[in-house]
Amino acid sequence: MLKYLNLRVFLPPFLLLLVSSILSIVFEASFLAYVNQLNAWILKHFDWLFSWATFLFLVLILIIYFTPFAKIKIGGQDATPILSKWKWFSISLCTTIATGILFWGTAEPIYHLNSVPTGLGIENGSTEAARFSMSTMFMHWTLTPYSIYTVASLLFAFSFYNLKESFNLGALVYPAFGKPIHRKVLGLINIIGLFALVAGMAASLGAGILTISGGLNALFDFRQSAGLNFGIMVCIVAAFTISAISGLQKGIQLLSDYNIKAFIGIAVFMLIFGPITQAFSLGFEGMGEYVTRFFERSTDVKSNIDTAWQQSWTVFYWANWLAWTPVTALFLGQIARGYTVRQFIQFNLFFPALFSGLWMIIFSGTAITFDQYMFPGLLQNVLQNEGAQSVIYAIFDKLPWTGAISIFFLFIVFISFVTAADSNTSALSSISSNNISQENAEGSNIVKILWGLIIGLVAFIMICYSGIDGIKMLSTLGGFPILFIMILVAFGLSRVAFSKTYRERISKA
Repeated sequence: MLKYLNLRVFLPPFLLLLVSSILSIVFEASFLAYVNQLNAWILKHFDWLFSWATFLFLVLILIIYFTPFAKIKIGGQDATPILSKWKWFSISLCTTIATGILFWGTAEPIYHLNSVPTGLGIENGSTEAARFSMSTMFMHWTLTPYSIYTVASLLFAFSFYNLKESFNLGALVYPAFGKPIHRKVLGLINIIGLFALVAGMAASLGAGILTISGGLNALFDFRQSAGLNFGIMVCIVAAFTISAISGLQKGIQLLSDYNIKAFIGIAVFMLIFGPITQAFSLGFEGMGEYVTRFFERSTDVKSNIDTAWQQSWTVFYWANWLAWTPVTALFLGQIARGYTVRQFIQFNLFFPALFSGLWMIIFSGTAITFDQYMFPGLLQNVLQNEGAQSVIYAIFDKLPWTGAISIFFLFIVFISFVTAADSNTSALSSISSNNISQENAEGSNIVKILWGLIIGLVAFIMICYSGIDGIKMLSTLGGFPILFIMILVAFGLSRVAFSKTYRERISKA
């Protein structure tokens, strides 16, 4: 095994995760309290930087889209695509979306509907609260988060294919300095990136495990327990590890295609049987508020939203999206060869954001309509007494074919995490494997299995001891240093896009 592993890259984040897991078991209460304090300190002092940086990432990408740089092909004029456009879109979407829209698409709007920031002067549960809730879902799940991924993955695609940099996280920050990164600095970047992604994947896996166990409890009266959670974890980890081992051209492509078709299938079901007229009406109202209040709520300038709410929701989301970004960017950049920059932005920003926005109109709009008009207070009661994972099943209980659609939804949750995890596991293994090149960017299968086991065990330990809140906080802590790395990445992308020196170098590549 050692001959496959790049120990300088693998050991530091592995040991950091190991120590964190042990501390969460031995010092359960004090560990969670300390992580909570550190998390609160970060959000208190750097919320403004999270807000402004993510807003400017989107501005940068939009500017690049309309420049001559957008016509350049990734990999050079003779480069041929690795994937068709449909497969590219399905893999890009499923890699980044994970279980997020499934877990939060119906639960989060109920929080916002019934807990509106006091500074807005809006009554909880009112029509104005419903509009605020819907606009917030657009804020958290469309353009801004996908711009974070797009900035990093676009720069890596150019660094790897056009500038001929190595397959590691150093390729993301190299353009900012214009010279090779010192070995120790590169090591630190790799440690932060791998730790943050594994913590983020474990948090998402934890949410997926809870959603599936909640569904099994609702459908078959399976009592939620450590044994049930462990069994679910084993099944998911085995599936995404096997898919990662099969490689990009087999398991990853196949599962992503099934996943996106399953997404479309359940969305069509909701369109037919849900309160779609009310959902779309609310969606358009929320979209209007999202557009008109976008700047102030992105930057928290005269937004009248309480700082505590902004930190616990919007900034917290940005930190979690950031935690996934560097390693995910390596995979997204790797599969983009043969397409132009403009196409890259379309398939990694515009189309996924549009898909996510439509999803939120259908599912979040349905949840708000149910709780506000059709079954007043039902979902709020479920949220408070049974947890966020049970909200979607309460909605299905009011629709036709409850049992069948709930089972289908469990399948989607399962396959959704698998399709996000297999591509990220592939990227993790590539970074921490030896002998990676442009011709062979696939990591060793042994390393893929090792990372799969680590992700699964971290998620299970945190669920059992610190709870999902503990692992989400670890993910946020990982996202904090990545914020500064991403600022360097954005600066580097600006240099690549607008610097004459880089344009000449790219044209010769």
